[in-house]
Amino acid sequence: MADDLGDEWWENQPAAASSPELSGVEEGGDTEMTQQDTVPVPEKTKQPTECFLTQAKEPKAEDSRKTRKWKKKKISDILAKSEPKPGTPEDLQKLIKDHYSSSRSVIELEELQLPDSCFLKANDLTHSLSSYLKEICPKWVKLRKTHTEKKSVLMLILCSSAVRALELIRSLTAFKGDAKVMKLFAKHIKVQQQVKFLENRVIHLGVGTPGRIKELVKQDGLNLNPLKFLVFDWNWRDQKLRRMMDIPEIRKEVFELLDMGVFSLCKSDSLKLGLF
Repeated sequence: MADDLGDEWWENQPAAASSPELSGVEEGGDTEMTQQDTVPVPEKTKQPTECFLTQAKEPKAEDSRKTRKWKKKKISDILAKSEPKPGTPEDLQKLIKDHYSSSRSVIELEELQLPDSCFLKANDLTHSLSSYLKEICPKWVKLRKTHTEKKSVLMLILCSSAVRALELIRSLTAFKGDAKVMKLFAKHIKVQQQVKFLENRVIHLGVGTPGRIKELVKQDGLNLNPLKFLVFDWNWRDQKLRRMMDIPEIRKEVFELLDMGVFSLCKSDSLKLGLF
């Protein structure tokens, strides 16, 4: 048989049939996995995170600091923790310096310093408006009798809103006597109507907002030269605990009004300032 097949017949056999160990086939017929034919073993199924109790992470100190940094403090929060203090002339002097420090030179700031003689006694939070005005202006009756100029007033009271102006006018009853009082604010009243009213009548006392009073002066409807008293509604606070000069818009208009001749009148000692 070897002669029929040739001496080297085994060399022509397939490699898989030559040796069971090399072919990977056992005599029993079961297959054995080689390295190349390895089937990947599936990974363990991940459990849902809801099945495990995890410890909540505590906020880092840096995060809390950032939160505090971005939280803007409200003036009502600050004032609610502080006892109300009556305004003083030094408070107004400081506001004037702070307001003009970025736009005026050192010499100009010194010129804006108001003399102590132009300030009247400030309200110590014990007075009503009428009792305060009686104290700072004991000769009011004589002054109003001699006042005959139109387009002017003897006394101006500056406040933050029309509603507050009406409250102040109602509280003037014990002081004003026969004096003519005029509302000087913008709510429901046109500026031209107020200009005509001032041109035709003698007014002794005006109560209003700095914005409208400034506009009347600008339109030549109100002359500040005869003015004897300028009273700030300084200590009153609104629902947010803000005083008149705590409101940026009001503060800006006050300084614009002061620039329209009030500073020069104070230095000439013809105008007195009061903080109610």
